[in-house]
Amino acid sequence: MNWKLIFQLSLFGLIMAFGTVSLIPEKTEGIFWVVIFIFCAYVIAKRCTGRYFLYGFLVSIFNSVWITLAHVIFYNSYILHHMDMAKMGDNMHVLSTHPRLLMIILSPIFGAIFGLFQGLFAFIASKIVKGPMPKAQV
Repeated sequence: MNWKLIFQLSLFGLIMAFGTVSLIPEKTEGIFWVVIFIFCAYVIAKRCTGRYFLYGFLVSIFNSVWITLAHVIFYNSYILHHMDMAKMGDNMHVLSTHPRLLMIILSPIFGAIFGLFQGLFAFIASKIVKGPMPKAQV
């Protein structure tokens, strides 16, 4: 596994984490993510020799860590720009008084779900893009 590549690609998640706190509107956030997913899938397909799905999945897991940290730390700013998230938290009666805890609990689930998509993007990209040749085993 190329952990350096996974970490580097996850930095897009860090940028988005801070961007979604106050700069990127909720309505256009998805467009940014699609572009990031496609770019990461391309880089994974170009730089890796296998396990494309796993690479994509792990990038999204790392992304979810960055996003959760930024959104929990800057919760008040984040929630002002993401009213749908506030409403979703209100519907979870048990944790509605602890929205940061709710974010921490749900983050790995969202990270895994988006990881399935990122992994699929990476796998599909590996069928389209020619990457490096696998090293021969001696």
